Amino acid sequence: MLTRCEEVDEEGLSGNEADSEDEGYNDEIADPDNLLLNMTVSRASSRKSRPESSGSRLERFGPGSDHSESDDEIPHKPREHLPEIADFTTVDINDEKAFDTDLEDKETTTAYDPTGRTAYIEGCKKVGVVPASYFLRHMNDPHLSMKHHGLGSQGMRAIAMSLVSNTSVLTLDLSDNWLGHPGGHAVCEMLRDNCFITHLDLSDNKFGLQTAESLSQTLQQNSTLTHVTLSGNDFDDKAAVHFSDAIMNTTKLEYLNLSHNLFGENAGIILGPAIADNSSLKELDLSWNSIRRKGAVAIAQGVKNNVYMKKINLAWNGFGLEGSIAFGDALKGNQVLEELDLTNNRITSEGAVLIGKGVSVNETLTTIRLGRNPMQTAGCYGICAAILRNPNCALKELDFKDILVNKDFDDIFKQVQEQVPDIKMRHGGMEPPKKPRARIHPMVKLTNYIEKNNLRLVDFFNKFDKDGSMSVTYEEFQQGIEDTGIKLTQEEVQILLSELDSDGDGEINFSEMVSGHTGFQESQQENINVILTATQPRPVTT
Repeated sequence: MLTRCEEVDEEGLSGNEADSEDEGYNDEIADPDNLLLNMTVSRASSRKSRPESSGSRLERFGPGSDHSESDDEIPHKPREHLPEIADFTTVDINDEKAFDTDLEDKETTTAYDPTGRTAYIEGCKKVGVVPASYFLRHMNDPHLSMKHHGLGSQGMRAIAMSLVSNTSVLTLDLSDNWLGHPGGHAVCEMLRDNCFITHLDLSDNKFGLQTAESLSQTLQQNSTLTHVTLSGNDFDDKAAVHFSDAIMNTTKLEYLNLSHNLFGENAGIILGPAIADNSSLKELDLSWNSIRRKGAVAIAQGVKNNVYMKKINLAWNGFGLEGSIAFGDALKGNQVLEELDLTNNRITSEGAVLIGKGVSVNETLTTIRLGRNPMQTAGCYGICAAILRNPNCALKELDFKDILVNKDFDDIFKQVQEQVPDIKMRHGGMEPPKKPRARIHPMVKLTNYIEKNNLRLVDFFNKFDKDGSMSVTYEEFQQGIEDTGIKLTQEEVQILLSELDSDGDGEINFSEMVSGHTGFQESQQENINVILTATQPRPVTT
């Protein structure tokens, strides 16, 4: 290794010059201030201070120079003094970045992952769950379905961490994952920052009352959600208070599904005024709950005063007669609603007729569903009659599912089709034709009359035999039947005459009356014995 002096000699300096150079160098080192500065000067700054070190050989010689010239032929300037040192007195020595040099490693920074995979994997490590491979493969699909994946609350927390900044998912299905309150809270926290998800399905996740409050606040704050499904989450009358606030205050939500929950009469009383004040919901689903009596009336009044809602599903509740009266009145006042579903609501024939009063004046309703109600064919007939009374009726679909109708209904529906050619109707089928009543033998009527008046057969015959000859003609027999007041048709009289006049001489004597009456009673007893024998249990044989 060359010493500093030998290096100077190689550059063409004389010994004296080298000594003077060393003396100046040593003087500077003797100065403590210069020593500190010399220790902090980087090699990069030293290279920049040398004019011959800047630029390439081509730049130093110029485009017209001879590149074959050797290094010995290159003139060197003698170093008369040390390079000028920059002033570092203002630099904070505690700041590591202030002393960065080209010898130090560049600071490594983690690149941003727009896919969210990194955030999800780190979230799984943080909460201690195994990453879901399906989510990793589809986390950037616009329609992401994670239903039936058994995520649980912890798995949902990890997914929520990655969805906070996700810009791809627009429709998210998290139904049937048993998220519980912690998982529901994680979803709500995510929705406060995510501004891309518009359709959200959180069905069957066992949220309960605590999550209802968080969801209500989220629905009021989020400005992108338009369709939310919350069915099957054990929401009861207490939770209805929170959803009432959400329905009244939301400005973007268009579809809300609260079906298959535990809402009862009080929930209906709470939700009714909220429905009346709603200004954004176009479709509401409250089916499969237990809303009835005063709750049903409150819901109907809310529908009557609402001016935005197009569809409402109230199937499988228990509106009954009170709800039918209220909805008949609601249809009179509401001129916005297009679809009404009252399937299986204990609506009788009377209730259907009352609903029909509203149908007879409503001009916007296009679909009404009343299937599986005990309204029978009379209720269906009442709805069709109401349509005929309304020349501006807009109904296009009638649903009487599982309700048997008869020919009378079929006749009136044909009239409805003439008035509204495009209307469609579904019912449970035509009633089976009624079996004709079994004809009663005229001899039974005679026997009943005799027993009722406690008469002997001879006394009964004497009423016909006016002359005491113990024989009566056909005319005398018919006249006697009329006199006794026995209601027999002409056909039945002819049957009696043919059976009693065994010899066919045109007259009926007393002996023929006795034999005919006795023979009929014996035949009736034989029929009774046959029936009893057929209905008796057969003996068990081994």
